[in-house]
Amino acid sequence: MSVNILYFAGLKEALGLSGESVDLPAGIVTVGGLRDWLVSQGRDQLATAKNLRCAVNQDMAKLDAAIQDGDEVAFFPPVTGG
Repeated sequence: MSVNILYFAGLKEALGLSGESVDLPAGIVTVGGLRDWLVSQGRDQLATAKNLRCAVNQDMAKLDAAIQDGDEVAFFPPVTGG
């Protein structure tokens, strides 16, 4: 399964990436599983980000949300603005 991942705000800066496409190993079927796998691949900032937000195909999602081939998954810390 292949997914497109987007990183925003402080995560984008910390990782030095705005996004990437990855081929996932079998068995990764949730946003949480994806996050854990990305952490195991050196994206440690995803494990330490407080109140990490996620979206699947531009819809807010929780870590137990299912992902499918071709999905876009975004990770971002909560942000405030005025």
